[in-house]
Amino acid sequence: MRVNESFTSRYGLLVAALGMAVGTGNIWRFPRIVAQNGGGAFLIPWLIFLFLWAIPLLMVETAMGRHTRFGTVGAFGKLIGKRFTWMGCFVGWCTMAITFYYSVVTGWCIKYLWAALGGKLLGVDGSAYWESFQATTWEPIFFHLCAMGVGGFIVYRGVVAGIERASKLLIPTLFVILVIAAARALTLPGAVDGLNYLFNPNWADLLNYRIWLEALTQSAWSTGAGWGLLLTYSVYTRSKDDIVMNSLTIGLGNNAASLLAAMAIIPTVFAVLPAMQASEVLRDSGPASTGLTFIWLPRLFEQIPYGAFFLVLFFLALVVAAFSSLIAQIELGTRIFMDAGLPRHRAVAFVASGAFLLGIPSAVNLSFFSNQDAVWGIGLMVSGFLFAVAVRRFGAARFREELIEPANNDLPIGKWFDFIIKFVIPVEFAVMLGWWLWQASTSGESWWNPFAVFTLGTCLFQWTVMLLVFWIFNDRIAARTLGEEQ
Repeated sequence: MRVNESFTSRYGLLVAALGMAVGTGNIWRFPRIVAQNGGGAFLIPWLIFLFLWAIPLLMVETAMGRHTRFGTVGAFGKLIGKRFTWMGCFVGWCTMAITFYYSVVTGWCIKYLWAALGGKLLGVDGSAYWESFQATTWEPIFFHLCAMGVGGFIVYRGVVAGIERASKLLIPTLFVILVIAAARALTLPGAVDGLNYLFNPNWADLLNYRIWLEALTQSAWSTGAGWGLLLTYSVYTRSKDDIVMNSLTIGLGNNAASLLAAMAIIPTVFAVLPAMQASEVLRDSGPASTGLTFIWLPRLFEQIPYGAFFLVLFFLALVVAAFSSLIAQIELGTRIFMDAGLPRHRAVAFVASGAFLLGIPSAVNLSFFSNQDAVWGIGLMVSGFLFAVAVRRFGAARFREELIEPANNDLPIGKWFDFIIKFVIPVEFAVMLGWWLWQASTSGESWWNPFAVFTLGTCLFQWTVMLLVFWIFNDRIAARTLGEEQ
């Protein structure tokens, strides 16, 4: 289907792309991952991998989307041949599988914002409140429906009236909230201990390989590199938009949001609790990784001046971040079906209703939620690697010369791009995947069990099923999406 929509300006693209990258992972996941991996020492490899994984893949996605004018499925087929369409299918499916339960998380955020506005989170046991919310069954489904309904409506309105207009409101609002929250946290007595924990590295920790691997995983997860989301948005860009500077802005903006969130949360925890207990609370994952955000923070905010107001502000930031990423995920699925011939309104209805139905198991069963989070979160490593494979097959130097350098780039890209795509990213992928395979197979659990929550067997089983489906139907999908194009 011919693309007849586009962002109205570079600013419109950038705020939408920042919304894609900045999500709950910045506010919910990042502070906990920092705490679990050495505090300040974690930030060093995290910044290194921004340039050795995230930004190069963001440039690849931008160039592929702009050059092919197709979503993930058609982009791979058009760039390197129809018989490789299955690769784009896997990338698209991986992100949509995350969307199914990400909408559930967005629903949780809406629920807690509503509760914070009503003062229902103060003076209550956080664990008991969370358990009562989950025990109702209908409430998680209802708020999941609300999240998908609002996200679907925004995407239904189109690129300019829906996505761009919403992003221009959401992203500046999010950064203002994060700055206010961080500024307030830094004025609390004892906040300096939190800053030292966040920014003062123990250099010996850099010898711990786990910190490097967790930093690479966080960079891959948080920036959206390898998800296909920026590829989708780039379908609607102008032919001469700056690929290099845009990718740098998105990557650095995402990391800035993560640091602001950490500066709002970590000093608050240290200001309220003794140092030893503060470290334990920050590391507490809780059920489905909800411990810090949904159980502990309401308890902590009630102990600081104007805590009720800042608790509302925190959950408002979480809702804004969740929606800015959710609409990008819905648009990814919508673009795929539009490429296959559906008009936008039918594609959105199909994606939103399907995502709602397929998200219900995660809404009612936290074990299923955790399984899907593990399987497709790790699957993003495979997605990122497939982008590098596509560029290598096309020719890294040719890709740079024909698809990236002709843009009006303020910064030259250089041949370092070729080296990173051809060698660095494959090595990073092999090390990351190998480390995870080793961990999964030596965890003491029945690693081969395909129906367990956290096992090597469940990941390999689900990945293999989807890859086989896409490989078997590759030609049919390519014909429906690409038609006579090569």
